[in-house]
Amino acid sequence: MIFALPLYDDNPIRETPVVTYGLIGMCIGAFLWELAHNPDVVTFQYGMIPAVVFGYAELPPRLAVIPPWATIFTSMFLHGGWLHLGGNMLFLWIFGNNVEDLLGRARYLLLYLACGVAAALIQAAVDPISEVPMVGASGAIAGVLGAYLVVYPWANVHCLVWIVIFFWIVTVPAWVLLGLWFAMQLLSGLANGPGTPGVAFWAHIGGFVSGVVLMLLLRPRSVILWHSPKTPSFASAPPSAIGEGRRIFHQGSVPVAGRRYPRPPSAWD
Repeated sequence: MIFALPLYDDNPIRETPVVTYGLIGMCIGAFLWELAHNPDVVTFQYGMIPAVVFGYAELPPRLAVIPPWATIFTSMFLHGGWLHLGGNMLFLWIFGNNVEDLLGRARYLLLYLACGVAAALIQAAVDPISEVPMVGASGAIAGVLGAYLVVYPWANVHCLVWIVIFFWIVTVPAWVLLGLWFAMQLLSGLANGPGTPGVAFWAHIGGFVSGVVLMLLLRPRSVILWHSPKTPSFASAPPSAIGEGRRIFHQGSVPVAGRRYPRPPSAWD
């Protein structure tokens, strides 16, 4: 048995990622609110249902509490379980801080929400008559992953690797980790027919591609793309190195991506 779990990257930031922390807090708060109510009812009330959004179906009055278009946004903050929530928040915590650091808070929030909307609409377009609710921040976070990959393909991500009874921490380049993740989403999306309940693979694909495009459009002119490697990849250490953090694996695997502000900050920043 082989299992790998990303823990953190060794890509330093310059400012506290307020928006990333806020988004994580909102998702956790929304999930706790779900648990305090009937999660199934909440999913139909605030989840994005393609057939309802496109007008092919209607919800009964007790479930139609907000306009259908608004569920595209509310669905981003709901999750189907602890594992769903935990996985999404882990990836947002690892990769979101650097994207926010480069774009600034307003641009980053715009990218996040726009990728979430694009992901939801692409998933809905694949099966517009589906009456299965879609919930989760996965599409928006996939956009963050795409944006990160454009700038930091060689940044090292520290992964806890479990092989049978052995545990080790290995640094894996972001392009390997995120490239494999995207390939798995694409293959799974092609293998599963429209209307198949489960993971919204096309939302992940759409969000990821949207993140790549928006990063190219929104980035300040001084931000450098496609950084070359600064430190060796696939370095390893025992699990005890978790507490040591970057001191085990150097101070960052990529150089600084240029000044964020090539000119005085504007309202965007």
